[in-house]
Amino acid sequence: MPTEQSELAPPLVPTSTPSPTPPHRRPLAALAALAVAWLLPLVATAVDAPWVLPPLVLLATASVLRGGRTLLDRLLLATVLLIGLTAAAGLLFAVWPWGMAPVPVTGTALTVLVLAALATGRRPTLPRPAWADLFPVVGTAALVGYLAQPVVRADGLVGQLTILGRGEDHLRHLTLVDVLGRHGGYAFVDPAAVREQLLSLLVYYPQGWHLLVALLDGHRTLPGAAPAGVEAVSPYLWWNIAGFGLFVLILLWAAHRLPGPLHPLSRGVLTVVVGALVLGTQMPRMLLSGYPTETLGLALTVALAALVARPVAALREHLLLLGALLVAIGYTYYLFLPAAAVIVLGALLAQRREVLRVRGTALTIGLATAALTPVPILLGVFRANQTESLTAAVGPDLTETWLALGGLGALVVPALLLHALWLGRTDPAWRHWLFVLLASVALTLAIGQASVSLGGEPGYYFNKAGHLTTVLLIVGTAAVVRLLPVPRDRRPARTVVAAFTAVTVAAATVLLAGVTGWHRSLLVADPPTWAQRWVHQQVDQPTRAAAVCEEVNRRYPPDGVTTVVLDRIPYRSYLANICVSTLQGTTAWTEPAIYHMVFVEPDRTVQMLRRTPGEIRLVVTTDGARVRVDRLLRADPELRDRVTVEMMLVDEPQA
Repeated sequence: MPTEQSELAPPLVPTSTPSPTPPHRRPLAALAALAVAWLLPLVATAVDAPWVLPPLVLLATASVLRGGRTLLDRLLLATVLLIGLTAAAGLLFAVWPWGMAPVPVTGTALTVLVLAALATGRRPTLPRPAWADLFPVVGTAALVGYLAQPVVRADGLVGQLTILGRGEDHLRHLTLVDVLGRHGGYAFVDPAAVREQLLSLLVYYPQGWHLLVALLDGHRTLPGAAPAGVEAVSPYLWWNIAGFGLFVLILLWAAHRLPGPLHPLSRGVLTVVVGALVLGTQMPRMLLSGYPTETLGLALTVALAALVARPVAALREHLLLLGALLVAIGYTYYLFLPAAAVIVLGALLAQRREVLRVRGTALTIGLATAALTPVPILLGVFRANQTESLTAAVGPDLTETWLALGGLGALVVPALLLHALWLGRTDPAWRHWLFVLLASVALTLAIGQASVSLGGEPGYYFNKAGHLTTVLLIVGTAAVVRLLPVPRDRRPARTVVAAFTAVTVAAATVLLAGVTGWHRSLLVADPPTWAQRWVHQQVDQPTRAAAVCEEVNRRYPPDGVTTVVLDRIPYRSYLANICVSTLQGTTAWTEPAIYHMVFVEPDRTVQMLRRTPGEIRLVVTTDGARVRVDRLLRADPELRDRVTVEMMLVDEPQA
């Protein structure tokens, strides 16, 4: 098959497309293009349609690129490039006077694209869609449609807060999106400016995903009307679904890209296998537990690995994509950055002769990448001590991580070795993917060893690194599918065998991954699967924390007084307070009353009140809690003078 042949094992050579007419001979056309770059966002904003601008920038970027033979290739390459450039541009957004307003952001982006097109002599053009694009797109649509069910069912605020509360990190991510949207850029650029708006532990948290969501949300609404508080909850949930959809699409795209040309039957099997393994592993846990940054970080790292395995033909463009992806990973989820950097350095060393031919471009991109990429990890490690989880005494259950690494590795690694050493030894992509896997495994083991060396045990970060190895193994199942028989012309017996084998492999994967529910997944510790837990959660039966949060937010809007909730159980108080402060934008005010305290009463109540400065509105939701507070206030006149107690009884939600 000639399909995708130019990018199967391309020699990395510098390529460019000369312009039929040199740019300096067409100054009027250049000026007109620059004028249009600013006229379009002005018109779109004037007619209340700023939402058209991000797709416009995506299409314009894709039309200037030359990597990829199909439309899906081009659009995904443009997407990851824009994510990386946006991550870097967030530094600019935080210091220039316009923040993330649609007109200056889009106008600047289109201006850069026009100048790039003039400098390279490229005319805007897009490749045609290919039949092979249907498999990743249809597979992604099916998984997203399935996983979006709880968000569709949660049509009320209490149901939506129930989803967020089941993964409390969701609430902190929502806070960060809200603050970055109002601040107009990264919070860590000017910590003093967000001191009264943002929880301190989030100031130096990697903010690439949050910046991207805040930027897109600012284009979804009218300028200055970005949703906040209650109005931001539903969009946030849908951005999470969209992020997971991009993750699935990139996994499927990478899996179809890795083996090169495939028979349609094999592509169908590969789509089913990758989709089933995504649903049958820990991946949907990221939706349930609130890990959108990890989701995007995994997607970007897989995209980088796919480009290392099968580079785009234009070397300068390839180097730009790798640099942008490293920046994006660094600003989104820098835990994966060491492995990503090793992967890129290994690839560049392997192609050093070709890279030296464009040493000027390579040096420019390399210096920019080296200057921009480490900023979040340096701030996180040296300013926010974000390595503390390495020494956690008790980490998450690692059973599922070992099941995924052992079970998938036992199938995928031998198949990769078979292709790399024998069947496909002329195709370097298989050797590249083995190198990618080795780098990821090395990262996982290094994190585990670091935890032990620091006096802890493999836990939180070890599990996250294991997720990266898991998704790389899922993509690597392409090596297994490549071994399956395919139909041959004039050989009906082989066609029957190929069809039977394909159906058997696909059905067995779906069954053993627990997708149907007829058999528990072999890759999770206990049924149901994480996908089933997410999809079948009871959003119509809200948690008490969600019900309390909604009622407190409705009754007591922010008015300069710190609102603190006291419920029957300490952990319920903790969740309700995170939720209320997120909706009301008071996370900086309530931080002393929520974090780094014991979960034992009455000690927790004493700490909540004494550590919170200023005037306090204490919303008490049970009679027992009211008795405890009255006793405390009688014994402490200072607290009695600045604490106002509001009684708000809330019934227990029906089970």
